[in-house]
Amino acid sequence: MHIQDSHWSSASAVAPAGAVSTAGNVRGNGARTAPLRVDAQRNLEHVLRAAREVFGELGYGAPMEDVARRARVGVGTVYRRFPSKDVLVRRIAEEETARLTDQARAALGEEHEPWSALARFLRTSVASGAGRLLPPQVLRVGVVEEGAERSGAVPAEEPRVPQQRPQQSAELRLVEQRTAALLEDAGATTLLEVVGQLVERARAAGELRADVTVSDVLLVIATAAPSLPDPAHQAAASARLLDILLEGLRSRPA
Repeated sequence: MHIQDSHWSSASAVAPAGAVSTAGNVRGNGARTAPLRVDAQRNLEHVLRAAREVFGELGYGAPMEDVARRARVGVGTVYRRFPSKDVLVRRIAEEETARLTDQARAALGEEHEPWSALARFLRTSVASGAGRLLPPQVLRVGVVEEGAERSGAVPAEEPRVPQQRPQQSAELRLVEQRTAALLEDAGATTLLEVVGQLVERARAAGELRADVTVSDVLLVIATAAPSLPDPAHQAAASARLLDILLEGLRSRPA
């Protein structure tokens, strides 16, 4: 997985797909809607599918031109539905974060054994490929918060960044402000809370290593779904890698 930062703005998501009228509907003045509305809906679906594929393969730093090329539409068509790359990235991140949250809740509600619930969540999430589209800030913020919790320290206002240059501080503050808005808007806080319940249950049952954190679990999801050209090879590789990672998460008798 290639995790690349993009500039996340606070722009709102585009109108829901259901707001697009279908061809052949009659308006109040007797005129029929233009067939272009059906084409626009179809183009939107192509763009969203292409964005998931491109961002999943190349990270959120991939250019809009790559999305347009994969969707087989002009880049102008992409920008008509998503006025900036930030808006498209936010839409994909929100959908995939919500999908992971639903998968975690299903595992919590339907699996009685703590380890089975955690393992089910990991297997389902890796198989869906949603981990490749986790907002990179979710992984980073999780590490910062849990690292501070372990040490008993109060989280610093700015996370420590390797090889940070003094002139970068203003830019980092801006990135952190955008990150905070993203976490709230994309529902990442809810995701962290639900996954946290899975982790706590498995840890309390003595089936999960005591040092495993929520961010570790999300990192497993993000790294156990490699993007390979052959779907069968990708599925087999993901399953094998996840089996190995699950063994690493389990506690062992002293």
